[in-house]
Amino acid sequence: MEQRVVITGMGVISPVGNNLSDFWQNLVAGHCGIEQIKGFDEYDLPISVAGQVKNFDPEANGLNRNDVRRSDMYCQFALAAAYQAMQDSGLVSGENIAPERLGTYIGSGIGGMQTFVSETEKLLNEGVGRVSPLFVPMMIGNIASGNVAIKYNAQGVCLPVVTACATGTHAAGEAYRAIKHGYADAIITGGAEASIHPLAIGGFANSKALTRSTDPKNASIPFNVNRNGFVMGEGAGVLIFESLDSALKRGAHIYAEVVGYGNSCDAHHVTAPSPDGVPASRAIRQSLDEAGFDAEKDLLYINAHGTSTPLNDKSETVAIKLALGEEAAHKAMISSSKSMTGHMLGATGAVELIVAALTLKNGVVTPTIGLNDPDPDCDLDYVPNVARKADVTIAISNSLGFGGHNGCVALRKWSE
Repeated sequence: MEQRVVITGMGVISPVGNNLSDFWQNLVAGHCGIEQIKGFDEYDLPISVAGQVKNFDPEANGLNRNDVRRSDMYCQFALAAAYQAMQDSGLVSGENIAPERLGTYIGSGIGGMQTFVSETEKLLNEGVGRVSPLFVPMMIGNIASGNVAIKYNAQGVCLPVVTACATGTHAAGEAYRAIKHGYADAIITGGAEASIHPLAIGGFANSKALTRSTDPKNASIPFNVNRNGFVMGEGAGVLIFESLDSALKRGAHIYAEVVGYGNSCDAHHVTAPSPDGVPASRAIRQSLDEAGFDAEKDLLYINAHGTSTPLNDKSETVAIKLALGEEAAHKAMISSSKSMTGHMLGATGAVELIVAALTLKNGVVTPTIGLNDPDPDCDLDYVPNVARKADVTIAISNSLGFGGHNGCVALRKWSE
């Protein structure tokens, strides 16, 4: 028998806040977390802005000295967001859930970038004997899932996902399916990234993916005719997905119900999305069909991938129209959180799914800031600059990753 799936806990580390309350309030207020890059003055960087995490306190987020010493920053972000989510949910392995029924699906697009660079420098400058024995377990992209599973005695299904910028969305979607089909009662799911480093910046910038804007407030401007590239961000988003039966049995607080998931591939280009939007539209359509979306009865919110690159925003607009039809597409409210956080890469899908869940819970749609000069080819309702009250009944979060990975997760408003 298929199980219904709900969200019972969430946690976030981001450029606009390191807890759910600050994160949400700043997004609703249209606060931009993008600033001048800090920490790399010795490099002649080709770009000058990023969405960096500010005032991160590992100890306040459940990390001890060994966690910090033995973890790359991306894993620290994941552990911190997971701590918040587990505290929020009230789940305790061995007490109100069996360890073998608790899983962990936390992915990263890049993994331990900072560890990789620092240990490479040791190799080149000091020799192979100086490379840390912890190099590989700190660097690999699955270790956030592994360490979170260890921390919370999650002995069940464990499937870290790596699909570039769609990682967090695919991790959540696969977690939904695993619970729905009975392989787990709850899964700690999401994504984490900490790759704002000159090596990654150089790679993205030299591939012409990053904006060269020097003004933080006009750098990540999705759907604006003047957009010219994305802004790198960092952080983590973690959600607790749980079967409805388990959540009701223990009286858990429920944010929203997870009701659909779509997954497709452009099979088109290493970095560019398919301009016709057809494969991405399939992922959107799949999630909405599974969710039982009714264009006549439902009020839809879409958290767009909305990267602020010329190709993405135009092709995503086309995909939304193909998936919904012109009339329903123009009725939907759409916004891009990346206008405030920058592009958090492997973390972005999970963080934006949190936005979708809070939109349903709070009845407020966060804005796309910086949208002062809309692109005529992007002609839908992108909720420009100011948040909007709306009794949204269904919300989806889109993610599109390098390699052509498309993902979409659908949530429905929860009512007792």
